[in-house]
Amino acid sequence: MANIKNAVKLGVFTLAIMNVTAVVSLRGLPAEAVYGMSSAFYYLFAAIVFLIPTSLVAAELAAMFQDKQGGVFRWVGEAYGKKLGFLAIWVQWIESTIWYPTVLTFGAVSIAFIGMNDVHDMSLANNKYYTLVVVLIIYWLATFISLKGMSWVGKVAKIGGMVGTIIPAALLIILGIIYLASGGHSNMDFNSSFFPDFTNFDNVVLAASIFLFYAGMEMGGIHVKDVENPSKNYPKAVFIGALITVLIFVLGTFALGVIIPAKDINLTQSLLVGFDNYFKYIHASWLSPIIAVALAFGVLAGVLTWVAGPSKGIFAVGKAGYMPPFFQKTNKLGVQKNILFVQGIAVTVLSLLFVVMPSVQSFYQILSQLTVILYLIMYLLMFSGAIALRYKMKKLNRPFRIGKSGNGLMWFVGGLGFCGSLLAFILSFIPPSQISTGSNTVWFSVLIIGAIIVVVAPFIIYASKKPSWVDPNSNFEPFHWEVQAQPATVNVSASNANAARPTATSAHTGGATGASTAKPGATVSNVAAPDAASSGATASGATPSSSSSATSGGNSTSGKASPGTGDKDKDAPKS
Repeated sequence: MANIKNAVKLGVFTLAIMNVTAVVSLRGLPAEAVYGMSSAFYYLFAAIVFLIPTSLVAAELAAMFQDKQGGVFRWVGEAYGKKLGFLAIWVQWIESTIWYPTVLTFGAVSIAFIGMNDVHDMSLANNKYYTLVVVLIIYWLATFISLKGMSWVGKVAKIGGMVGTIIPAALLIILGIIYLASGGHSNMDFNSSFFPDFTNFDNVVLAASIFLFYAGMEMGGIHVKDVENPSKNYPKAVFIGALITVLIFVLGTFALGVIIPAKDINLTQSLLVGFDNYFKYIHASWLSPIIAVALAFGVLAGVLTWVAGPSKGIFAVGKAGYMPPFFQKTNKLGVQKNILFVQGIAVTVLSLLFVVMPSVQSFYQILSQLTVILYLIMYLLMFSGAIALRYKMKKLNRPFRIGKSGNGLMWFVGGLGFCGSLLAFILSFIPPSQISTGSNTVWFSVLIIGAIIVVVAPFIIYASKKPSWVDPNSNFEPFHWEVQAQPATVNVSASNANAARPTATSAHTGGATGASTAKPGATVSNVAAPDAASSGATASGATPSSSSSATSGGNSTSGKASPGTGDKDKDAPKS
């Protein structure tokens, strides 16, 4: 780990802008524009019950395990055990895989509007075969480029984020203000109610997708230690970033609602149509192809960055013994090639649903909803797990803590996030009345069967895992409840086998739990055979070759260890 004390500290506003850049995407604005003024209610509601809780909870968890690998697998696994931890990181990876066709559909539509013939552009954008071809070409191109290793991808992502998101968002809002200030006709009734009509249940269904607009904010938690005085400044950055994000979404949505009648809003095309209408109004139609290129570049840069990104998490966990060796294969540059190919095949199959769904728009919506459902499963585990860890790991040092003392504020914030996620999860299964999604049978079949397959798959993989799956070079540290179980097991094995004294220990300093480390190839006594079996070790009467690791000031330092340390029947965490 890098020396945190010597790292450059992030300012509050800098971190806030980083969070905004990571979260904001303009492709979802048309979905909320159909609600008019009440769309602001949905944005604010989702920010309060999801965006802010996600940021704060992820910050505490990231700070707790800042020197441990695994991300959400670590967070959930420490609370509920390996099976649910594996489920959490699995759905996070699969969710991103399903996300690619939807975001690339938006990219394909943007490319279609590069031409100057409105009728031709609209026809091309609505052609599902054109969209299918563009989605597959761009995705596989990004995959093959990522296999080559791309040191310049970070720069492309920064430029793409600015050119394809921040600048277009600011421009859309400014154009809306100019349009209204100069007497343009508004298609949005600003006198309508801020609160939606809750008597019509269908009105809240499409809004469930708004939670995914804010998804990804948990990634900002990794920067909690890069902020000076994180207990005060990190929450400030969270609230500033949330405010800016909400303003961009609300004002951007209003800008589209002003220029496009609600009945004419299309999920995949309306953002480009909105820009086109504004440019015509100010007699600058020549800007339409430019903004289309900018939006497409933003999408492509984002996909190029993320094609290999989420797969790295499942790859690291896989090397620790949770995925078959096939998924652990890399090319000569160390890129997880087989995972990328499997991911590409999944994207291809999902994209072929274009020929089944009645329109590009319906395909876009159903995949977006499936993405929301899967991602929310991870969030439900994360929020509840954060609360559980307050009791299971009471003494662990928390560099950033929600609430100075007691668990009341964590219950409130984590509970708010859990309830908000649960509400959105339930609503996501119901087809929205505002969007034509074709047959309800197809809608429910894709969502329910798709969700069941994705959720069941990691449990089947987990039940099938073998000791041989563990990569000897994996440096995945054991969970705290495995470390706590080690001393007793080792002592019993040493006594029964009359072997030399084991050296494995667990150190506790400053209230933090130490990580006992062992070489994956270590041999242990017959009594400890279950431990060895689960970690790829062999059973014998030899002395375990282990070393201790201590923590100081909340920072733990761990060497290499197998994730399977501890008996097989000790999968559940212990307090």
